[in-house]
Formats: sequence, C-alpha cells, structure tokens
Amino acid sequence: MKDENFLKANNARSLWHPMTAPADSLKNAPTIVTGGQGVRITDIDGHEVVDGVGGLWNVNLGYSCQPVKAAIAAQLDRLPYYSIFRGTSNDCVIELAEELRAFFEPDGLTRAFFTSGGSDSVETALRLARQYHKIRGEGGRVKYLSLKKGYHGTHTGGASVNGNANFRTAYEPLLPGCHHIPAPYTYRNPFNETDPARLAQLCLAALEDEIAFQGAGTIAAFIMEPILGAGGVIPPHESFMPRVEAICRKHGILLIADEVITAFGRTGAWTGSRLWGVKPDFACTAKAITNGYFPFGAVMIAEPVAEVFEGDASGKAAIGHGYTYSGHPVGAAAALACLAETKRLNVVENAAARGTQLFRGVQELMARHDIIGDVRGGHGLMTAIELVADRATKAAPDKAIPARVQEAAYRAGAMVRVSGPNIILSPPLVLTAADVEVILSALDAGFRAL
Repeated sequence: MKDENFLKANNARSLWHPMTAPADSLKNAPTIVTGGQGVRITDIDGHEVVDGVGGLWNVNLGYSCQPVKAAIAAQLDRLPYYSIFRGTSNDCVIELAEELRAFFEPDGLTRAFFTSGGSDSVETALRLARQYHKIRGEGGRVKYLSLKKGYHGTHTGGASVNGNANFRTAYEPLLPGCHHIPAPYTYRNPFNETDPARLAQLCLAALEDEIAFQGAGTIAAFIMEPILGAGGVIPPHESFMPRVEAICRKHGILLIADEVITAFGRTGAWTGSRLWGVKPDFACTAKAITNGYFPFGAVMIAEPVAEVFEGDASGKAAIGHGYTYSGHPVGAAAALACLAETKRLNVVENAAARGTQLFRGVQELMARHDIIGDVRGGHGLMTAIELVADRATKAAPDKAIPARVQEAAYRAGAMVRVSGPNIILSPPLVLTAADVEVILSALDAGFRAL
C-alpha cells in the first residue's frame, strides 16, 4: 500500500466519489478506511470506531465473516467467472436460486433473476413489470407509481421513480410516466397529519385518486420500500403496505417491494414485506445478500407472475434483459455462504433486540438535545435522527450542522451517516449491546460538541 501522505494527497486528484460534488472532495479530505474487523473499522491514522452505518446498509455480518470470505476464495480457485446467458449456467447459481426460493417462500416469491446490485434489481423489476402486461395483452400499462421520499437507486428507471429531487434534477428529463404520491411521513407531510393511522388513510386516498386520474389500465406497477431508508428511515403505519397491496390487486397493478435494504433481517423480520404481512409480485434485493463482500443482487418473482412468463407461447416472454455479471459464480458462492451464516446466527432476533435498544437510546438523546426534531425507527436496526434549527417551526438546520455532529461522533468512537438533515444509523446486525452504547455515547458527544 502507498504511504499515507500519498493517499491523503491524491484521493480527489484522480477519483470522483459518488453522491458528492468533485469540488467538495478536493476541499474536504475523506475518512480513508484501511481495515475492518467485527463491527469496527480502522482508518489510515489508526483510529478505530464502531461502524454505525454498516458499510452502506449492507455489512450485516460484520467485516470478518470467515465463511463468506472462504467461499469467495474457494470459488475463485474453482471457477472465477462464467456467464449464465442463454445456454449456459453454473452450479453455484442454481443452488443459490433454490436456497432463495426456500427463504422467500413465505413471501410468495419463487423465482430469481440475478443482477449486480440494487439499482440493477430495481431496473430489472421495472422492465419485467412492463413485459408482464405486454404478455397478457395489456401493453398500455407502462406507467409507474411510487412514494415521495422513496429511494430506488440511480439508473434512469430507478431515478425516475425516486421521490427525492436530489437524485433527479441534474439528470432530467427522466423516464416519462412516473408519478408520486405523498409518503406516510408523520413529521412532515402535506396534510399536517401527525397520527400515523390517519396519515396512512390520507396517503392511500391519494393513491386511489392518482390511479383514477391516470387510468388503472395505464399503470404497470407501484414500487415502494417497506420502510423508506435513504429518505430518512420512514416506517409507515402497519396498515399502509397491506392496503397498498389490496389497491394494486383491485386495479391489476403489480406491486414491487424494494427490499434492497430491508431483506435478510434488517427490520427485525426476515423481509420488510413479511414484517407487514404482504406478498409482492417482485422483490428487489442486493446489499446484505453477500454482506457487501461482492457486488450482487437478485429480483425475486412471485409464482403468478412466473406462470405468465413460463406459460407464454407467443414469444413475448423472451427476456431481452440481463447483465454480464448476472449470476456471477463468485457472487453466488458468497451469497450461499452469507445466507447460511445469516440463518445460523439468526440475526433477525439480534436486529430486533439491538434495534429497540438503539431506538430508545436515541429517544433519550432527543430529551437532552433540542437540535433533535424527530427520531424514527423502532423496527430493527434502522434509525434516523432528524435535526432542526427550531423544534416549534421544524426549520432545517444549517447544512454544516449534521456534518459537524458526524465528525464529532467519529472522534468519539462511532461512524454515522449524514443524509440532508438526517443522521442515519444502520449498523451490522451482529453488534452487541455494548456496541450500541458506544454509538449512543458518540452521538451524545457529537451533539454536545455543537
């Protein structure tokens, strides 16, 4: 490895970072992470902290999961790559598809289409949804509905259904036919409604109204995260997603669950759909499927959708879509090992217990620090702290404030993530009660530093 002075001096010279302005990278040196063990990461200066971000929502099993690393190494020795395009396959991907079929069976999902990551998975589901309707003779169903504040990746399709202007404006015009309804976000919503159940009803009424306005026969799918993640950890009322499912069924609209963040235990349930008792038509997955150790994803497909594709004799069901790395044998081997370890450790129980501890701890911080306007979470290890300049008006703080909290918390022992006015916590699902206390203590220090 090059010496630390070289690395610090040259980070932004030849490297553009995602989700930031190149000029900002030139002005502000990043934290250069050089090591990871368990739930802790170490930077280039030797400073070790608990990773309260879990990589990017994906390192559920921590940084030293030996079974996954061993599976990757063994597969590289045996078969480092081969395509699964028409006419070829590999043993690992077949075995993985069967394992995922069993894992997602309670969600009614029985087929897998493999991708390289979350954005790929969303793009795949959007495309297959349109194709499904064309096979059935309803080619006019081409539009998509989604939630404001929702996040669905960065491909053109995903950006088009995203509900946050930060991921849209610079790249417009995007895909036509994408329409958004208000999110069930009790802290900020156009109805000024703070009761979660009542807000859910209002958002559902907005969905019904939008369907009537667009015409149900023009809509291919509704896509949503079971719990909105990057938009600020917004859990809907328990009635919301089941009612969305019922409305979609009534109007012949497919339901796409974006489970890129929520699948594999993050919510304290094995999937976000299962948390709410919903059976979607597609589920987009990635991130924790390989613990972040290999770029990989999968779209899980419901049996009724699969039957339409598999029963077609017209030729319309030929899938003209895929990626060079779809079903990559090394990724499949990593996913198999990761899924086995995820089930062996039963991380879903720890996610629920530690998530409750973290959520309650952050609520206690809110009682001590007026800059905290809202705390959201309560479902597994997904928590957000929304900062405000004034609680009464809910005015957003100066843009520099969340970063100052993040920097001070890092010095005090925990990496946390800033997204707009929100501090988002999504630590590995294997962290201990003591690790949670480290995160809470570091956040307290971050707020006190203001």
